[in-house]
Amino acid sequence: MSPRTRESIVVVGDCLRDVDVHGAVERLCPDAPAPVLAADRRRARPGGAGLTALLAARSTRRPVRLVTVLGQDADDVRGLLEGVDVVAVTAGGTTPTKTRMLADDRVLLRVDEGGLEPVAVSPSSDVLDAIAGAGVVLVSDYGRGLTADPVVREALEAAAARVPLVWDPHPNGSPPVPGATVVTPNLSEARGYVRDLLSYSSEDHARRFPHEPAALGDALRAHWRVDTVAVTAGRDGAVLRSASGTSVTPARPARGGDPCGAGDRFAATVAVALADGSAVDDAVRAAVAAAASFVAAGGAAALADDAPPEPAPGPSSPNGAITADDVITAARARGGTVVATGGCFDLLHAGHARTLEAARRLAGDDGVLVVCLNSDASVRRLKGPDRPVVAEADRVEMISALAAVDAVEVFDEDDPRTVLDRLRPDVWVKGGDYATDELLETPLVRGWGGEVVAVPYHAGRSSTRLLARLEPGTKPRTDPSLTGGTP
Repeated sequence: MSPRTRESIVVVGDCLRDVDVHGAVERLCPDAPAPVLAADRRRARPGGAGLTALLAARSTRRPVRLVTVLGQDADDVRGLLEGVDVVAVTAGGTTPTKTRMLADDRVLLRVDEGGLEPVAVSPSSDVLDAIAGAGVVLVSDYGRGLTADPVVREALEAAAARVPLVWDPHPNGSPPVPGATVVTPNLSEARGYVRDLLSYSSEDHARRFPHEPAALGDALRAHWRVDTVAVTAGRDGAVLRSASGTSVTPARPARGGDPCGAGDRFAATVAVALADGSAVDDAVRAAVAAAASFVAAGGAAALADDAPPEPAPGPSSPNGAITADDVITAARARGGTVVATGGCFDLLHAGHARTLEAARRLAGDDGVLVVCLNSDASVRRLKGPDRPVVAEADRVEMISALAAVDAVEVFDEDDPRTVLDRLRPDVWVKGGDYATDELLETPLVRGWGGEVVAVPYHAGRSSTRLLARLEPGTKPRTDPSLTGGTP
C-alpha cells in the first residue's frame, strides 16, 4: 500500500444530488393560489456524502476518496465530483435527487425524487480496500443503508481502531461504530437520539446552552462507546464532550447566508484537521470557524463548479478559520462595504483598538473589516531582527478574536499594495494623522474606485514605545508610513 494511499481521507456514505432552480415570482397561478416561478437558471451539485467529499477535496491537497452507492446515472454524479476518487457499489435505480425552487434565494418548494435499490457489499469489494487504506475515515451517513451493511460496518469498526474516524450521523441512519474518534450530531439530532435511546428528556435542562448539549454529548458518548461527541448548535457554536470533560467553541455570527451544507462543511473540516495531525478539540474549533464562513459565503449553493482546491490552512486562516476571501465574497453579495486596514500589531494596545473600532464603523452593519497583517519576515525587515515579539500565528489569533474584525490576511511584502490589489477593498483605513494623498497605496486603491482615509488614533501609543519601557536600553525604530501609525 503506497504512502499516498495511507494519507488519504476516505468518505463513506450516501451520495445524493441537489438541484437549485432559481428565478423570480411576479404573479400567482391563475387556477390556484400558488406562486409562479419564472426560472432563469438551474444548477446541480453533489449532496449528502458527495458534498462532504467535495468540500474535503477542496480543503486539502491529500487525496480524497468517496465510498458510496451509485445507480444508472453514475456518470452524471461522477461528473459533479471533480477532484474526488469515487469507489462505488452499483445499484439499480437513480441517485436520490432533491430539487429546491428558489425566488430571491428563498426556498418556495422542495421536490424529492429518485432512489436506489438495496445492495449488499461483497467481502471482496474495492470498498473494503478503500476503507482499509485510509489515513482518516469520515462517515457521512444520510440514512440510505450503506452504513448498515454488516460488511461495511465491520470494516469501519476495524478502521476506528487504527486511524481517526469521524461519524456525521443521520436520524434515519445507523449508530456510529464503537471506538469512533468523534461523532458530530447537531443539537436537534442529539435530542432525538437521546430521547429514543435513553428515555432522556431535554426539558430537564431547559434547553440551555451549553448545559444541555454537554449532557446530551455525555449520554451519547457512553451509549455509543465512542471517544468524543461534538454537538453542533448553529449560531451558538459547538460543545465537545470527551472523557476529560467539556469544551465549548462559540461560533462567530454569520450575517445572512445559507445554512444548507453547514454540517457537511463542519464534518469535512474535522476530518481534514485530524488528517493534518490536529487534536480533536483543535479540529472542532477549526470546524466551527469553517462552518460559519461557509454559511456566510452562501452555503452549498455558492459552490463554484470550477473552484480550485482551497489552500491548506496557513497564517491567514489558522486551523481553517474564516478567510478574507470568504467574508469579502459574502459582503459583496449582500451589497456591504469592504473596509481594510493594516499594520504589524505586534503588541496590541489602545491605539490599535481605536483604529480598528473606527474602521469597523465605516463598514456599517452589512459590511466587513479585514486586517492586513505584516508577516514575521516583513516585520523583521521593517523593525529589526528582534521583532516581532509576538509570533505571526498568535497575532492572527488575537486580532481575529476582536469583535470589530471579520478576517485577517497576512502579507509578506514591505507595504500592503500587493494584498490590497488582490482584496480590492472599498475603503483603506490608516490610523494616524496622514496626508492620505501622498501614501504609496493611494493611487492603487483609487484606481478601482476605492478611497483611502485616516481615522483618529491614540497619540503616543505604539508597540515600539511599550517595548522601550520594558527594555530601557531599546532604541525605538519605527516607520509609521508602513505600519499604520500605531505599530
